[in-house]
Amino acid sequence: MKAKMSADERREYILKLLRESQQPLSGRTIAERAGVSRQIIVGDMALLKAKKEPILATSQGYIYMHDSGSQKGYERTIACYHSPEDTVNELNILVDHGVFVKDVTVDHPIYGEFTAQLRISNRKEVEAFIEQIQSSNAALLSELTDGIHLHTIQADREDLLDQAEQALEKAGYLVNKKV
Repeated sequence: MKAKMSADERREYILKLLRESQQPLSGRTIAERAGVSRQIIVGDMALLKAKKEPILATSQGYIYMHDSGSQKGYERTIACYHSPEDTVNELNILVDHGVFVKDVTVDHPIYGEFTAQLRISNRKEVEAFIEQIQSSNAALLSELTDGIHLHTIQADREDLLDQAEQALEKAGYLVNKKV
């Protein structure tokens, strides 16, 4: 923990923490290290993002996006439909096929498009995401649209995306197969 810092010093310290971290940092972790409340960190993140710092808020914590070089070679968007209870199975199907689940998007009839960064690549991250949803009593975005949602998925090879889609189709989770 640092001694009392000015707001500008604290934001520079936050950027340093994020740039040096190899994994997402929660708002609580950053707050503890900076010696302030989590709410102060939320405000700092908003200001840093407004200054075009490439900070991404994910379900696992904040990430500093160094460059897009870490992006997987192939990317596509898939439309899915299922109940909230099937979320674990859907995500596990994707990660079990070597797919990185970048985000989830819903198109709300009143508010428009919502996208949330998921950044899930393995079963441990699926489990952590589901635990976070359950412990916070939060709703899945797909619940706003009766289960219809999009995922941006990425993989090193296109055939991995194809295989993951086929597995989702077999499970009955693809929208284009239900309509």
